[in-house]
Amino acid sequence: MPIVYPHKTVMPCRDPQERRQTWDEVAEGYTPARAIAEARRCLNCQDPVCEQGCPVNVPIRDFVRQVARGDFDGAANTIARRNLLPAISGRVCPVEHQCESCCVISPRQDPVGIGRLERFVADWQRTHQEGCEHLPAARAWRDQKVGIVGSGPAGLTVASDLAQLGYPVTIFEALHAFGGVLRYGIPEYRLPKGIVDEDIEQLKALGVEFVRDVIIGKTVTIDQLLDEYGYTAVFVGTGAGSPIFMNIPGENLKGVYSANEFLTRVNLMHGYEFPAYDTPVPRPRRAAVIGSGDTAMDAVRCSIRLGAEEAHIVYRRSEKEKSARAEDYERARDEGVIFDWLTLPKRFLGDADGRVCGVECIRTELGEPDESGRRRPIPVPGSEFVQEADLVVIALGTNPNPLVPKTTGGLDVNDHGCIVTDPETGATSREGVYAGGDIATGAATVILAMGAGRRAATAIHQHLQERADREDEQYRRGREDGTVWASEYATSDELDDLADTARHDNSHWRGFFAGAEEVRDAEREVRNR
Repeated sequence: MPIVYPHKTVMPCRDPQERRQTWDEVAEGYTPARAIAEARRCLNCQDPVCEQGCPVNVPIRDFVRQVARGDFDGAANTIARRNLLPAISGRVCPVEHQCESCCVISPRQDPVGIGRLERFVADWQRTHQEGCEHLPAARAWRDQKVGIVGSGPAGLTVASDLAQLGYPVTIFEALHAFGGVLRYGIPEYRLPKGIVDEDIEQLKALGVEFVRDVIIGKTVTIDQLLDEYGYTAVFVGTGAGSPIFMNIPGENLKGVYSANEFLTRVNLMHGYEFPAYDTPVPRPRRAAVIGSGDTAMDAVRCSIRLGAEEAHIVYRRSEKEKSARAEDYERARDEGVIFDWLTLPKRFLGDADGRVCGVECIRTELGEPDESGRRRPIPVPGSEFVQEADLVVIALGTNPNPLVPKTTGGLDVNDHGCIVTDPETGATSREGVYAGGDIATGAATVILAMGAGRRAATAIHQHLQERADREDEQYRRGREDGTVWASEYATSDELDDLADTARHDNSHWRGFFAGAEEVRDAEREVRNR
């Protein structure tokens, strides 16, 4: 039995005081020596249970073993078999709730740093390889087009898998830049936009077509994609972009933002690059962020980098119930974020100009568990107080945008507005339409969306193969009984005969699904004139 060091190999990070002033990436990444040291903590289990916790089924044991041997190129190839976005997932995946939670050496010791090693391998490949050597060449040889709505993690994963199977794939993005939540939702210091750009370029090298500024449901509908534009299947990966508010007084004051709007201004609209970009984004003195998840941590740490002297997390439950990634919570604490646990906002206060100037709160205590399984926060009478704030960000979750379901006939949704899907395939109530990620599950994580995309890609491929088999059988039967099928099946001689008939009788008849008897009737009619 090898000696296993009890703690993870330290991840080098920028100094907390330095990073309050910069948008540069906080975690600097492992060196090769650190990566090898961390990989050697792995026991190479005969049954790698850690892989059961990975939504995209990365061969974790195999790539970690290769890192331990210094075979970084081999590790990159191993990861690429299941995940073409490792530089992204290695940075933002909540590994403590997934693969690392299954590691056999925990909880007595720190689990192997699987996410850190995945990031190292992806970064090493980017800096040591020319171009995209680990990607197959673009080879769209099938004639069944697949449309993907949304360029977030679910859509990118579906596109990657189907493009490698030879399908012509088009991604439609409503915004002017690609990446979805990877672009507008995750700050530069946690996921540099250059990494998202490189991964998108890799998909373009696979032959994936990207089309921006197309709002499916307004610019064009899914029905039109299927009926008019020749797509044989559509995957919906539009995420959950409709924010949830508190519905308390003062939410309409200037300076009160949803997390979606605030982070979009900072990330997608380059608010972090002020003054090079004149994006209207507040420069707060005191910020209050309502919530305790990953999005709340992103928003409060952004407020610090925008100049906030004080930045508070306000959460109605305790530290134990927070849902943010452990690393991001620790880094927020190191950067000086103040955590107001067991605190519930009652209303937002404004000044004479209609700008937020404070939050009236009440202390809470935890009672019995509610329907979510967490202990219910109960207000403590007489504990009200006012907290000064000139920026408030509400980060309490999101719901799916209803545009696609409302404009697509026969698409079922549940009570929360999520598209109803088969969890194993992503199939919806509409044949040929699939969905995955937050649009189907509600707000979740990047890696869960990628996992849903992978399952949907497999199901789409199977559906299109079965459809092709049915059409081939129809064609075979049609040839045997003399039926003339539509233009995609008819021979050139048959098409010429049909065209001649149409010209002679001036009927503009195209012969779609015409039987042999109908063709003979048309010919007799022409002769008798």
